[in-house]
Amino acid sequence: MRALLIAVIVALALGLGIGIGFAGAGLFGPPAIVSAPPAPAPSITVAPEGSDEAATIDLFGATRDSVVAISTSAAQRDLFGRSAGEVPLGTGSGWLWDAQGHVVTNAHVIEGATAASVQLADGRAFDARLVGADRLHDLAVLLIEGEELPAPLQLAAPEPPLVGSRVLAIGNPFGLDWTLTTGIVSALERELPGDQSGSIRQGLIQTDAAINPGNSGGPLLNSTGQVIGVNTAIYSPSGGSAGIGFAIPAATVARVVPELIRSGRYTPPTLGLVFDPRINAAINRQGLPGAVVLDVDRGSEAARAGVEPADLLRDGRVRPGHVVTALEGEPVATLDDLLGALDRHAVGDRVAVTFDTGGGEERTVDLPVLAGS
Repeated sequence: MRALLIAVIVALALGLGIGIGFAGAGLFGPPAIVSAPPAPAPSITVAPEGSDEAATIDLFGATRDSVVAISTSAAQRDLFGRSAGEVPLGTGSGWLWDAQGHVVTNAHVIEGATAASVQLADGRAFDARLVGADRLHDLAVLLIEGEELPAPLQLAAPEPPLVGSRVLAIGNPFGLDWTLTTGIVSALERELPGDQSGSIRQGLIQTDAAINPGNSGGPLLNSTGQVIGVNTAIYSPSGGSAGIGFAIPAATVARVVPELIRSGRYTPPTLGLVFDPRINAAINRQGLPGAVVLDVDRGSEAARAGVEPADLLRDGRVRPGHVVTALEGEPVATLDDLLGALDRHAVGDRVAVTFDTGGGEERTVDLPVLAGS
């Protein structure tokens, strides 16, 4: 019995010691190695399908390759008149018009250049040939020759876009190739001074999509990827984007570009009437609004309709004959108003021309739109 009691006491002592030993190791021994929870996977934001963001990404991907970067250079001669090679002149943007390699850009992008290079988004570069340019509308067409060129962009319908509609501009501002900016159509029918002749570019689209030097000639796209305009100018006291950019509308592009490709030049349509910008401006400053007819083409419908030109008096003054005051009901206050309104019509159209015949009397004559010469 005594031996059994001793065995029990020993067993309890051993068990207590073991327990104390394990507890001591847990409290005072080296810390246990505990695995850290796995780090969360990095968050990647993907545009939800059907969102505006996804649409913008898709649109840029579908149209980017059809936009080009243009670099121009000019031949330089030394003091002895010998050729000293080409020097860089400027950069701009453009876009593929058709599968034949015609590239649309601004006339001012290639003005003064003797050579131009067109670079595609895939890195290929081509020497370009000038097909034609029209300074009045600031449009030009180049031609490149290459295999497997990107698909051309599609021109939008001639109807003007709605103010507030979404637009995207792709170009090469400050040499930063294939830059995308977005915005809306801010206004329509804006005017900008043209070349030194005093002409005015009319009917421009205003946008707040950021447009900077180097964007010139690039496309302004609608939300379906169609070209609604060609970016042409900015209004900015600092020379950088101030949220006021201008684009040549698709309707103008559709009239001018095919003519440049066909003949190398664009001649505005006419009514068979002759005007002079300087004489007309002087008469307008004297308080007579409208476009003063200085001559009438012989054999034209205008001549047969009895349209009378102005008379040049011996003292150098001009006695007005018929003065155009409206076209299709749209008031004409200056010659630029008439030319701008007429330019929106195609050759072969017939238009209602309202004349002031003198003495406060008006007469409206239906005349055909003729090809200029």
